[in-house]
Amino acid sequence: MLTLILFIAGIALIFWGGKKIGSSKMDVARYKKLISRYNDEQVAYQIMNHMFWQGQTAAQLEDSIGRPVAVDKGVKKNMTKDVWKYHQTGKNRYHLRLTLENGVVVGWDKKSDV
Repeated sequence: MLTLILFIAGIALIFWGGKKIGSSKMDVARYKKLISRYNDEQVAYQIMNHMFWQGQTAAQLEDSIGRPVAVDKGVKKNMTKDVWKYHQTGKNRYHLRLTLENGVVVGWDKKSDV
């Protein structure tokens, strides 16, 4: 029964929201693995589309857009604050910076493509 549900979810994923993620066996297998890992189809879908959002965990972020090029770490009395940096454009310049507090995304700064 679970196999059938995962199969149907995999097929639904391909067409969900009018955006095709991919129909390869590898995409479907990764989607099933993400559903199993996070127990949430929407989270799996967003990760498959390389999305990031407020409230996303560090593990989900890494699954979604990969490991950062650099990380600035900070520790305060009751909180850790990290800035994950992606797509280096120069010395200490990055196209994307995501701020995580206690391992959860709380915000980001994305430079325009222009």
